[in-house]
Parts: sequence; structure tokens; C-alpha cells
Amino acid sequence: MTDVRTIDYHAAGEPFRIVREGLLPIPGDTVAERFATAVGAGGAPTAPRRGPLDAIRRLLVREPRGHSGMYGGFVVPADDEGAHFGVLFWHKDGYSTACGHGTMALGAWAVDEGIVAAPADGSAQVRVDVPSGRVTATVHREGGRTTGVTFRNVPARVTARGVRVATGAGPVDVDLAHAGACYASVPAAALGLTVDRAALPRLVAAGQEIRSALAGHPGSLDPLRPDLSGVYGVILHEELPRRPEGPAQRNVTVFADGQFDRSPCGSGTSARLALLAEDGLLAPDEVLRHESIAGTVFTGRAVSRTDRGTVTETTGRAFRTGEHRFVLDPHDELPEGFLP
Repeated sequence: MTDVRTIDYHAAGEPFRIVREGLLPIPGDTVAERFATAVGAGGAPTAPRRGPLDAIRRLLVREPRGHSGMYGGFVVPADDEGAHFGVLFWHKDGYSTACGHGTMALGAWAVDEGIVAAPADGSAQVRVDVPSGRVTATVHREGGRTTGVTFRNVPARVTARGVRVATGAGPVDVDLAHAGACYASVPAAALGLTVDRAALPRLVAAGQEIRSALAGHPGSLDPLRPDLSGVYGVILHEELPRRPEGPAQRNVTVFADGQFDRSPCGSGTSARLALLAEDGLLAPDEVLRHESIAGTVFTGRAVSRTDRGTVTETTGRAFRTGEHRFVLDPHDELPEGFLP
């Protein structure tokens, strides 16, 4: 009988399921190599090859044990002693190369579990190797309680501007930026939409349409890392009243096959920060207030610019939601669950 144990968190409303027991060994010397193993020869991140490892992903992400909005990660060894551990991120359709909200959840988990020592008052850095590189979660503590997590991503690069895309609502101009994964940004108003729950079905449909239209676009490609190529998410955003601290926006990020981020999207926030900084709309001393469709908030800033891109930091909160033991009876007629 399959027996898998997890600890679940959410960061700004987006779930993250951490597998702590029951994971098969994943061949590879680095997280990037293990990512390739998980995807499988001839597979794609959103269409991985079937096998024992991916059966665990499907078991945990599909109903009746999960749901179509579930997200999670397999904790694996780090590339070297410079990081505390590595992770392979997954969702209902497969695997992703970056996940900011998941990195926040992993930072909180590592401190909560004592994997990384942290003071009762102060902060501790949790270094994590992810498929797109090494990232850091700085866990902030007060009175022995985690009060927030700051995610420092790999540098974010703007790769294309004003890409004209034909949609059912008419042509729109889209910007592309790589922030561990490639994100397409488009103002929701350009599609005649607002970022609110009533418009969610139309926002998701528009995101899917734009993502499909951008397949193979040069701005979505990474010549050095083919596994990072392709538009991962489409960020539909709208402006909110600017604050003294800096700009404010609301967004919904649509990714995979119509999945949407309940949080403001951690890696997507990195992409937005790089675009805003390049446009001169976010000064080095300013902070972006980034709201989600659920009303939760990340704050972000552009720390510096390097020859590899804009270094960004995004801060949010992560909370434990449960601990689970999932089993699969060998006679279960739905051994890998289902999606609605």
C-alpha cells in the first residue's frame, strides 16, 4: 500500500503541499537533473512522462486527495553545501521551474521543523536549490513566531516588449519577462476586463488564449536553458491607486492548463518588478503592493540590477494548514485520482 506523508502550507492563499515521507529516490546529481528525470525523456513540464514518481504527484494533486488548484513540491538534496535542500515544484498538469509562494512556504516549514535554526526574534536565511537556480527565503520571526518570509529570486530579465497578440477581445500588446519561468504581462483593461472574482472565468480563458498564442515566441525562449523556455504564466493586471511607498497593482496569474494563482504569484511578482523598474515606475527605494484576486498581498522591490537581470525580493506570509498521511489501497479503482 502506498503511504505518503505531507505537511501543507498556504502563502497568501495559494496552497503548497510538502512531501516529507514516501517519496521514491529521484536520480540526478542536481535539482535540474532531477527535474529532467521527473519530466521524463520525451515529456514536457506540463505533460510529463508517466511513471512511479509522477504517480505520486497525481495522487496528491488530483481529487479525492487534492484538487485542481493544488500546488506542492518534492524535497530533494541540494546541489551542494551552499543550500539547505532542493525542491521539485509540481501542480495539476506537471512541474514548474520556479515557485515564489512555494519558496516562502518551504522557508517557513524549514524553520518550523528546526531544519534551519532561527532566533525567536530576528531572521534566518533558508537557501533552496530550485530548477531555475538558487533562491533564498529569509524567514522573519517575532516572539518565537514566523511573521513573514522574503523570497529573493534568481535575476529577472525582460525579454520582449509590446508583442501583439490576437485574442477574441481584439489585439493586445504583451510584455515578456523571465523570472525563473517566463511570464507574459497584459493589462486586464486591454481585454475589457477587471481583476475580480466575477470576471475570473473570462480572465482564465483570456490567459489560456494568450499563452497558446505565444507558443514558440522568441521572447519566451531561453537559449542556455531550454527547460526554462516557453510561457509558463500569463499575468493579467490592473493599476490601483499609487501609495507614498510606491505603485500598487492587482493581478491574477493563469498558468498550466487554466490553473490560476490564488496568491499574487511570487515568481510572477518578480517579473512585474523587473518590468516596472525598467519602465521607471518603481524606484530603488519604492515598494510594490501586489494584490491577488483573493485580496491577499505580497510586497516587492527591485533590489539591484546586474548583467543577468533585476534582483528582486518579494515578501508575504505563509501558514501551516495541516499534516496528512495519504494512502492508496491496491484495490482502489481510482489509483491516481481524477480532475473535474
